This record gives sequence, C-alpha cells and structure tokens, in this order.
Amino acid sequence: IRTIASKLKEWDASNIVVDPVMVATSGSRLLQDDAAGALISELLPLGTVITPNLSEAEVLAGMEIREKDDMIRAAEKIAKDANVAGCIMIKGGHLSDDADDLLYMDGNVRWLRGERVDNPNTHGTGCTLSSAIACGLAAGMDVFDAAEDAKRYITGALKAGLDLGSGSGPLDHLYCLEII
Repeated sequence: IRTIASKLKEWDASNIVVDPVMVATSGSRLLQDDAAGALISELLPLGTVITPNLSEAEVLAGMEIREKDDMIRAAEKIAKDANVAGCIMIKGGHLSDDADDLLYMDGNVRWLRGERVDNPNTHGTGCTLSSAIACGLAAGMDVFDAAEDAKRYITGALKAGLDLGSGSGPLDHLYCLEII
C-alpha cells in the first residue's frame, strides 16, 4: 500500500478512486491490521473518491452504522480522522429496504437514491461501482455525475439478472452492450 501511495504521488496521479476492500459484505476481514493502517494513513488521503461499504465505514469511523444519520456521522469522522479531502461514498445497500448511497464532500451531503434489486448474484458490485466511477472521472465527469452514472450502471447490471455458477455470482457487466 505504501508503494502504491508513493507511486501515485510521484506520478502526480489524479482521479484516484479507492475502494478500501477491508471488510467483505459478509463481515469477514480482508486486510491485516498493519495494512489497514497504511491504507488509512497513506492511500485514503490521496483519494478523489473513497467507496467503503457499510462494514468498512464502521471500521474506518470506529462506530456502528444502523441508520442514514449514522452514515453521515461516519463520513464526517472518516473525513476528519483519515484526512480525506475527497468525496466519501458510503454504500448503503445493506442498510434498509432501499439502496441509497451517501456522497459526502467538504461537509456537503448528497444522497444517491436507489432501488433494491432482488438478485442473489451481487459478487463484485463494490469493485464494479468503484471502477465505473473511475471511468466516469477519466471521461471528464465531475465526482457527482460519475457517481450517479456508476450507480445507474450497477442497478442495470443487477436488474439484468445474470445467473452464472453456484453461490453469489457476478452481475452482468455487459448488460448494456449493443451487439450488431
């Protein structure tokens, strides 16, 4: 993580999207404590957008998130404690009956409203969302438009209902591809 952060600084990289990938939606820890410390101190402050899921936001903020007001408090705490100057997008898909995500930047709160899609195949949705935001930023969109566009893409990919393999499969990344 330190090497990645140093190279991003060396190359004066812009439009950095950081998906922390610290805690799986199932609750399993995916990152050792020393690596998590480096992520928080070295990489998160470089992010144009960071995209923690609810479990990751709880770890980063050191608090439980049970409702939308908690998401706002967590984002404020993450911005302050992890020195995040960019946008914090806390993915709220597992909080309630909807799939609303929080965008927090410079004390401003914006909600990306979303419908819950009944699809057991959600493997990789967080990584896909972060990649889609990065694509939007690379195409010249501002953070908010890139996040909204990425959220629409994820919703469409889930609604497509791809069913591959056993267990929680992937979403349909190619659902909007027009084949001629």
